[in-house]
Amino acid sequence: MNSKKVHLATSSAELKERARAAVEKSGGAIILVPVDFSDHSEAALLQASEFANLMQATLVVLHVVHDPGEMPGYYSKLVKKKRATRMPDVAAEAFEEFMADTIKENPDLEALQRATQLMVIGLPVTRILEVVDHLDPLMVVMGSQGRTGLKHLVIGSKAAQVVQLCPIPVTIVKKRNAE
Repeated sequence: MNSKKVHLATSSAELKERARAAVEKSGGAIILVPVDFSDHSEAALLQASEFANLMQATLVVLHVVHDPGEMPGYYSKLVKKKRATRMPDVAAEAFEEFMADTIKENPDLEALQRATQLMVIGLPVTRILEVVDHLDPLMVVMGSQGRTGLKHLVIGSKAAQVVQLCPIPVTIVKKRNAE
């Protein structure tokens, strides 16, 4: 991978190594922010940045590379040119762009400037919980679309699953309406 800012942990051992480096960098105070590049995850990242500034914590921004069944080909839509590219490479490029845009729009959030970017491959809920286990963060802050009714029952909510299974506090953030 030619990415310099996004660290891809391909094995559990590498994830432990990245987690240890993040803990050393932070002095132990970490806020984990899983993102999927949506407006809701951007809102969660901004809220987590404010928490981190107040709590003197370090942000670890996590993206789980997963081509979901409800949206197959998600990453192929992010490729700007028609080319054959590995899914983790496309995800890393999208991750870097997402972070760069968010940092550019919010230069006053110091924690956002210093955030560690981590990427893993797998099922989102499982991998988020594994990262929580290795990092032992103070809290998880993640975005949610807030689906209800039939869509929630059929597709489910990764945020709701994390809330139910996570051993630490989880804050769910929705993007505010423009109204």
